[in-house]
Amino acid sequence: MTTAMIVLFAVGYACIALEHKIKIDKAATALFMFGAIWSLYALLSGSDSTGTELLEHLGSTCETLFFLIGAMTIVELIDTHGGFGIITERITTRNKLLLVWLLAFITFFMSAVLDNMTTTIIMIMMLRRIIPDARDRWIFAGVIIIAANSGGAWSPIGDVTTIMLWMRGNVTAQSLIVYLILPCIVSLLIPAYMATRMLRSGEKMLPEVDRTVPLPDGIGKRFSRAVLYSGVAGLLFIPIFKSLTGLPPYVGMMLVLGALWILTEWAYDKKKRGMEEEHKHRVSRVLANIDMPTILFFLGILMSVAGLQSAGLLNTAAEWLDKNVHEVFTITSVVGVLSSVIDNVPLVAACMGMYPVADTAAIVAAADPSYTEMFMPDGLFWLLLTYCAGVGGSILIIGSAAGVVAMGLEKIDFTWYLKNISLMAFLGYVSGIAVIFLESLILM
Repeated sequence: MTTAMIVLFAVGYACIALEHKIKIDKAATALFMFGAIWSLYALLSGSDSTGTELLEHLGSTCETLFFLIGAMTIVELIDTHGGFGIITERITTRNKLLLVWLLAFITFFMSAVLDNMTTTIIMIMMLRRIIPDARDRWIFAGVIIIAANSGGAWSPIGDVTTIMLWMRGNVTAQSLIVYLILPCIVSLLIPAYMATRMLRSGEKMLPEVDRTVPLPDGIGKRFSRAVLYSGVAGLLFIPIFKSLTGLPPYVGMMLVLGALWILTEWAYDKKKRGMEEEHKHRVSRVLANIDMPTILFFLGILMSVAGLQSAGLLNTAAEWLDKNVHEVFTITSVVGVLSSVIDNVPLVAACMGMYPVADTAAIVAAADPSYTEMFMPDGLFWLLLTYCAGVGGSILIIGSAAGVVAMGLEKIDFTWYLKNISLMAFLGYVSGIAVIFLESLILM
């Protein structure tokens, strides 16, 4: 049974990695893998508790999915009301070197609130308005990919893997920010500086262009800003909601989405009665634009990993690593490098299945208590995993959603990225790990 499940997962994983080659959507592969793995487990295990285990895993997985659906809806709502155009219009500098730093930090902090894929799309579309030269635009796009991934790693709502770890209680919002913001900044500073060195050999100033972003029909600046500020404030409120109520974050997300839905419905019905219905971007219409294949992919891959966990395969892998490696920096660093080739969602899901969150009793009973302490909530292992899985995806352009999106929008060549951006991304990644090591000596 275990061999068949491993083979099935490996083949499915290969199909996901080669999605663009085989022309099969990764969501389809993930859903098939989910059903097949659990079917094998049910048929061959002979256990009466399979259904109960499936329901338990599905419940925790759906918490993450509902959170993502809410976040994607809010971001889409802001975008359809032209809210992100406000950011573009405020960037007025024509100096390329200054623009690198400006875009890097805007992307870094924006991706901490929005997801890194959406942030990258917004910033790439912005680049097209202000940088006509394709070569320069690729360099800026490389910095944006790195900034989006680094920015998403220190925020509880900045990346899918961070959301997973936060919602399951492996890390808290406070510890993520306190311990990871500095390493994440370092992982951006080094690549951004190297990018400015690449740009110094050419023209330093950009040509004058019109950076005005037209608003959708019938949407004024005041309404656009109201949706932007309300949406961002709502997303920032969710970690506060969790700390105040103790309820799961997806409950706060539903609360915020409901409030924004009511706000926009009221605005359209009371303030914009003469507006054509087709121009009204109501939440009910925005929901149709949500990327459901991505949601289904997360469902399939997370439940596939859960099947391996129920079969005991992940525990076996964890025992092997504990015996033969037994060092959290090595384990997580390898996971980070792998995330530049393999999707980081199943990698993190597998690590979460391999290593349960340690409690006091587990530490007391452990043969090596100091090692087991690293797996407590906010332990060094979970903080390292959050950083490495998020930032490591920048090493190759195919290693993150941000990279894949930028590659598609700008037609960036894989080999060009490997030659020009990968080294700076890797140096930033390693430097951030070094900062975490110093923090572990001083603060932990």
